[in-house]
Amino acid sequence: MLTINPKMLPRLDEIEDDLLSRRDRAADERWLGEVEGLDLTLTFLQQKREQTQRLTRIAPVNLGMPGIRPDGRS
Repeated sequence: MLTINPKMLPRLDEIEDDLLSRRDRAADERWLGEVEGLDLTLTFLQQKREQTQRLTRIAPVNLGMPGIRPDGRS
């Protein structure tokens, strides 16, 4: 449910690089459970990146400020 600030996209790239190097090490050491966990984390990271990029293309909606009607009704 976490929403990523679009300014943090470069940080996601850094995290992905780190995860990929950790995955390479885990594969070399034959740590199959670790490889599986890192693959899952990489999948979630990619989904968050795509969600954040999609949200940056959507213009914010101005809902305006609520007001009081002159006749006193809400």
